Amino acid sequence: MRFSAKFHVMSLENNQESAIGIIGGSGVYKMDELTDVQEISVDTPFGPPSDVLISGRLEGRRVIFLPRHGRQHHILPHEVNSRANMWALKSAGVDWILGFTAVGSLKEELKPRDVVIPDQYYDRTKARPGTFFGDGLVAHVSVADPYCSVLTDIVPGVCTDLSIPVHKGGTYICIEGPTFSTKAESAVNRSHGFSIVGMTNVPECKLAREAEMAYIAVSLVTDYDVWHESHDAVTVELVLENLRANAENVQKIVKSTVSKIPTNRTSPAHDALKGAIMTQREAWPEAVVELLRPIVSRYL
Repeated sequence: MRFSAKFHVMSLENNQESAIGIIGGSGVYKMDELTDVQEISVDTPFGPPSDVLISGRLEGRRVIFLPRHGRQHHILPHEVNSRANMWALKSAGVDWILGFTAVGSLKEELKPRDVVIPDQYYDRTKARPGTFFGDGLVAHVSVADPYCSVLTDIVPGVCTDLSIPVHKGGTYICIEGPTFSTKAESAVNRSHGFSIVGMTNVPECKLAREAEMAYIAVSLVTDYDVWHESHDAVTVELVLENLRANAENVQKIVKSTVSKIPTNRTSPAHDALKGAIMTQREAWPEAVVELLRPIVSRYL
């Protein structure tokens, strides 16, 4: 664990209202209908997040938007500083996260421009920091069911009401990137029964759970990877065309979803650290406690 020299903590005492986090994936760099918009710069112990936080209001709820790759899309998947992103959102009072992500389909029935709400992930990344803990403070958080059950009950119904094809369930395999899969890799992924393939959901999902934020991966299909004989292999041009269509759907999904999310902390994810911190309280290093205060403060 390596910490920056300075960082800024925003607490719920300052914000007075919990927030819904929106993480924009490829093609989603802004939220069009936010009002009372302000930009918030956050210094974190893990370095800078992908961009400034965009705070605003939508359908009566406080929303914090963060483009995962930056507003200019200048950050590769393996370069995304997920610890900084999750720490920043937590410090801003976020309790719920809609994580939008572009994916390739590994199944015939999951068509380009469909939405998939996975219930599992499989991690094939290689060298991404995947925990907030360490340096004398040990925690083991369960991710047996990695996505928030409350949100996964809400979003599919929203998509159906909007006439957006949606599929509930399936496994997201996260690869390192930034290259797309080889045909051999795609064939292996399909043979394991995985549903969709992407490059960014891990460790973002795990870190959200450690920070007790309820998280859902709203996965937007752009292509059939490289396995489908009657479809062209995935190209940037193909992905960009479908990203534009998917970005319009993201705006609709967000607007229709935020008012349906509970205003209180009702997800099992909101208690993920309860019983998960193994280190005896008297042995917690105070320097680490201070740096992780937005995450561990309720257990002090």
